[in-house]
Amino acid sequence: MRNTGKYLHRILCLLLAVLTGAALTACSSRTDVRPGDSFIYCLNTDRTGLVKVTCEIPAGDAQEQAEAVLEEMKAPAEEIEYTTVIPAKVEILGCTLRGSILDVDFSAEYLEIEKLEEKLIRAAVVQSLVQISGINAVSFTVDGNALQDETGNAVGLMNGDDFVETAGSSPSSYQTDSLTLYFANGSGDKLVAQKMDVRYSSNVSKDKLIVEKLMQGPQGSGAYPTINPNANLLSVTIKDGICYVNFDSAFLTGAYDVLPEITVYSIVNSVVEGTEAHQVQITINGESNAKYMETVDLSQPLSENLELVAAED
Repeated sequence: MRNTGKYLHRILCLLLAVLTGAALTACSSRTDVRPGDSFIYCLNTDRTGLVKVTCEIPAGDAQEQAEAVLEEMKAPAEEIEYTTVIPAKVEILGCTLRGSILDVDFSAEYLEIEKLEEKLIRAAVVQSLVQISGINAVSFTVDGNALQDETGNAVGLMNGDDFVETAGSSPSSYQTDSLTLYFANGSGDKLVAQKMDVRYSSNVSKDKLIVEKLMQGPQGSGAYPTINPNANLLSVTIKDGICYVNFDSAFLTGAYDVLPEITVYSIVNSVVEGTEAHQVQITINGESNAKYMETVDLSQPLSENLELVAAED
């Protein structure tokens, strides 16, 4: 009888251990993201905000990992705490990595998504993809055509700085500001300041906004563009008083008849004047060992240079 009792006791302990393990597994949620966990962004249950969801990203190159992440973002949600990011009716037609920019092409059904939800989907996809090493920016196309915003302008390149990382809230508010931007004068040898009133999403950092407006060119007469329109802006961030402006290699080729210093300091002066940054470090694909037009050394952060600004008439 004693042996039988011991045997039953062991069986009961084993069953208890199995049931306890199963209960712990059942209680574990994919939304319980801990430091060091790999994750993607999904939409919350009512599709009004973002939540982090654990996701094992397989080994491979950047494009292979991106394809895996996009496939996961179309897969049905496994828990009620989050919902699938990309609607079932929307197909991913292509995913191509060019340099450090990932182009994602969606089917025409993407344009049928309600505007607020579309912004959240865009935020979830971009913030998930730029976590992959080798991907610095993402562009969206629909049937091969650039995705446009509400005003009909191309959305362009996006990275994590374009979106506010919030769970349960939507990146949709706007604010206004007045910027002082520096462009070239008519002879291309001096900078001229131009005031520009802007309305922009609160999810776009002011430093990135400034560089984007410089790339779009001046308004009105008396000022001329400085930055090659074929250049892609990969990222803009400020850390420890230095603004890091990261372009692709097309930036190094001048497109206008202006002195190299005018192009570089149109960026530096505009950013320093409009943000808390004291210096600007221009990088090419994340690297600082470059010279603009083989003339201006970009290896070190640059300070504002007001001597290049034309005297007012």
